[in-house]
Amino acid sequence: MSFVLSLQERNELETICKRIRVDVVTMLAKAGSGHPGGSLSCVELMTVLFEKILRRGPQMTDWNTRDHFHLSKGHVCPTLYALLAHQKYFDKKELDGLRQMGALLQGHPHITTPGVEACSGSLGQGLSVACGMALAGKLNKADYKVFVLLGDGELQEGQVWEAAMFAAHYKLDNLCVIVDNNGLQIDGKIEDILSPYPIDGKFAAFGFQVVTVADGHDVGAVYDAYRQVQEASAGKPQVIIAKTVKGKGVSFMEGNVGFHGKSTTTEETEQALKELGI
Repeated sequence: MSFVLSLQERNELETICKRIRVDVVTMLAKAGSGHPGGSLSCVELMTVLFEKILRRGPQMTDWNTRDHFHLSKGHVCPTLYALLAHQKYFDKKELDGLRQMGALLQGHPHITTPGVEACSGSLGQGLSVACGMALAGKLNKADYKVFVLLGDGELQEGQVWEAAMFAAHYKLDNLCVIVDNNGLQIDGKIEDILSPYPIDGKFAAFGFQVVTVADGHDVGAVYDAYRQVQEASAGKPQVIIAKTVKGKGVSFMEGNVGFHGKSTTTEETEQALKELGI
């Protein structure tokens, strides 16, 4: 079954994605540090999730009725922060203080930030955290789903596969893993450093229902993948593996491993914002 967005919904989502990218570039430039490449690659994956799928909002405080999201690749938190501000979890002016001493928004997600449900930063741990959330939901007979976003380089961590085995064994069908497959990590191409491929085959072997997205920047394709997950068969955790481009939306960042842990110069920031103009 295919799930299709209306033209209006698609246009609205694409506009929000552009605004999120502008916010990401702007806040990282002001901070003078951070991770723009990976933050830009997951914009559509997170925007469609937050805007169309998650039953979650700043007014929903009951743990047992709201869906949960955990950002395992915590270094791309600018995208999360921009979305949380867009959804009114906190005032947008807080984005200006990213990575500043005493500010609300730290360089990696922390539970003191409204909308953040668990701390993250050390890669490889997020799926374990999400498994705990999902198992708690099963034990408490709570009606919620847990989504966790991982990077593809993060799949090199052994704990990811221990958690995957756990999720399948306990039939955590209220768990959905999202893999931002942009193909790059800080040292280069993931296939050259320590290849996790075939990602789909590995998750299938571990007992997951697998959904692949050929273009993780196509909001319609991303939406269809999330809806397939919602209609998934009982008894299996799910994984969405989306092919993306690191630095998507900014020409000189796209596919450039150098923008992992690198801020933009004044000239680069101006060019990026010009390209992203709405």
